[in-house]
Amino acid sequence: MVRKRAAFPQLNELVVGTVTEIHDHGAFVTLDEYRGLRAYVPLGEVSHSWFKSIREVLKVGQKAVFKVIRSDPRRGIVDVSLRRVSDSERRAKQLEWKRALRAEKILESAAKMLGKTLDEAYEEVGWKLEDYYGEMLKGLEEAATKGADALRVAGVPDEWIPAVLEVAKQSIKLKKIRKSGVITLRCVEGGLPALKKVLTSWEQSLQIPDTVSVEIYTIGAPRYRLDVEALDPKVCEKIFEGVVSTILSEAKAAGCTASVEVLKK
Repeated sequence: MVRKRAAFPQLNELVVGTVTEIHDHGAFVTLDEYRGLRAYVPLGEVSHSWFKSIREVLKVGQKAVFKVIRSDPRRGIVDVSLRRVSDSERRAKQLEWKRALRAEKILESAAKMLGKTLDEAYEEVGWKLEDYYGEMLKGLEEAATKGADALRVAGVPDEWIPAVLEVAKQSIKLKKIRKSGVITLRCVEGGLPALKKVLTSWEQSLQIPDTVSVEIYTIGAPRYRLDVEALDPKVCEKIFEGVVSTILSEAKAAGCTASVEVLKK
């Protein structure tokens, strides 16, 4: 079960709950992220729209996003509202929930490989990734693309790293962004050596991250295709512009003529 580190939800927090009981005066739900903590939905907090029966809106077993409107840890009381959750809040919470589920499955698989419990996985891996990256799945995505250092820098113990890394790489397939262009390059003086020097000039001046690939190949002289792939659209754009700028600058310095046409997706 996806969980929060805190034992009790805060006022106005968005929570995922499962309806367990329905009465004429309201309904009871269990809060999935808080180990099944029981919360109450007053009748007036069920919907903005008029309804004849609460059972027209809620069903036993239904999972929904609620907003905490009362939180009393001392008395163990939590009241939640369905009608106060906006569409944008619901979508954001549902996405957060799905990502948390994915992260938990990865932690659970890694724990089984090591003969450990899910609670131990949260304590020794999950919360450390959340502290460092702001979200567990974000940390696991970093590990899947950048390797063990992404876990080690977050404080994940060495005994966990091989298992977490193996499961993360198997489970997380991030889609790369591609930006392409066609370079038209003519070097009357200098010939082939000048062409090669211009087309590879970026290799010495730019630092290309391991998660980025840059390829230039011949379409048919004097036209050459440039492909840049990266996980982050902003990084892809930055590297593409850097390669293009370097090639155009080098071409001018070498007495060559060059132009670039960005290809549409």
